[in-house]
Amino acid sequence: MKGRSRTQAKIRAIVRVLLQKDGLVVAFSGGVDSTVLAKFAFDALGKRAVAVTADSDMLPRSELKEARAMARLIGIRQIIVKQNELGDEHIARNPADRCYHCRKGLTVLLRKVARAKGFNTIADGANLSDLGEHRPGIRAADEGGIWHPFIELKVTKPEIRAMAKALGLPVHNKPAAACLSSRIPYGQRITREKLAQIENAEKYLTRLGFTHIRVRHHGDIARIEVPSEAFKRFHDPKLRKKVTERLRRLGFRYVTIDLLGYRAGSMDEALR
Repeated sequence: MKGRSRTQAKIRAIVRVLLQKDGLVVAFSGGVDSTVLAKFAFDALGKRAVAVTADSDMLPRSELKEARAMARLIGIRQIIVKQNELGDEHIARNPADRCYHCRKGLTVLLRKVARAKGFNTIADGANLSDLGEHRPGIRAADEGGIWHPFIELKVTKPEIRAMAKALGLPVHNKPAAACLSSRIPYGQRITREKLAQIENAEKYLTRLGFTHIRVRHHGDIARIEVPSEAFKRFHDPKLRKKVTERLRRLGFRYVTIDLLGYRAGSMDEALR
């Protein structure tokens, strides 16, 4: 009961600060954080809130489809803008601060929408839990004047999931998502071909019933990350054969399972 009361109190606090805005552009990916923020923004501001989704080669088609579905469910107007990230050499060569440059580019697009709408405020779903991770994109957002209401109000990721559940949003238990380039080791060039390999491999494994899946791209090696409890499925030689054959057809020569299992941001381990 106490947990529910705290969740409701934080929901009221968020809505109060949103009501003070004349209008709001929400950076909207369709994940749990941005969906909860977009829901609050629409409830508080109605037509004076818009959700802006950046579409690029780094965004899986399934994520774009889900973002559209969530915007329709909420009722908020969604604007989809094209972002050519691979046209920026700072991004394509995949440095450790790649997310910084991606976010700088996104901020420019968000600013254009805000100016066209006459809105002064742009917000994203960054939350308190993000501050303990490698998130150079937050620095870029700060420099671009992006508002982080969840950080300002000290809202954590688990609290956002609790809010999503309380609001009846189906994303409350959605696994964390990240752009396709996060599957490529820092310093290795990002190409459309690599991104397509990754997306198609993960789509295939998802169809086989795997969740929390990542296919890390190490040249001709595909390193599959699944939760440790899913390892037993690979005891089945027929499944191993199917997965290996499909990923080889996608262009990988070797297919491996990471014995450490799925973990978000595993490419960041090289930075530590």
